[in-house]
Amino acid sequence: MLYSSAASASERVYDEVKESILTNELAGGELISEGDVASRCEVSRTPVREAFLRLQAEGWMRLYPKRGALVLPVTERDAREVVDARKLLEGHAVRAAVATDTSTARLVARLQVNLEDHRLVAADDVAQFSRLDAEFHQLIVAAGGNELLAGFFTGLGERHRRMASTSVQRDPRVVARILADHTELLHLIEARNADGFDAALQRHLDDVHDLPGCLQ
Repeated sequence: MLYSSAASASERVYDEVKESILTNELAGGELISEGDVASRCEVSRTPVREAFLRLQAEGWMRLYPKRGALVLPVTERDAREVVDARKLLEGHAVRAAVATDTSTARLVARLQVNLEDHRLVAADDVAQFSRLDAEFHQLIVAAGGNELLAGFFTGLGERHRRMASTSVQRDPRVVARILADHTELLHLIEARNADGFDAALQRHLDDVHDLPGCLQ
């Protein structure tokens, strides 16, 4: 169906294309055209062009006049910097969260719900799996009680999802590894072992994203 306004159509195209990038349905290095997207979304080219401009401004694609839009790949440096930032933010949050029995128990309960939901996701549902993966880590950072850092981490969440989707599609065995690692991280939080959490998180991120020797 055709959307009633250019603004709503542009928003819909933006959401759909961005989700395709985050789930690796549109892989880095792929060139897409305004016409193809307009046809798929049943809109004119104008809202597609507006959505592409917004995605370019956010760093997801680069536009080439009369050729289309290139989906920008995640470079090794990009991935290393995201992982390094996550280690710092999650480690800091866990130290704050395990300071009391009450805050520890609250976080553990939330992570247990996430893990239960995560285990029910079909192996081929990359979008939902990556969303719950990102949520697990966002719950940890939110439990640190620093709204500024939690807000910053939320911004990393989209890049986190894209990297997780890529890892799962590269090697389906990563699904089991993520669930096992999340279980270990939960147990370390429950034991209020912040140092053990730091070490386990580093192994988890380096192995899942295949990034040995990440920035320290």
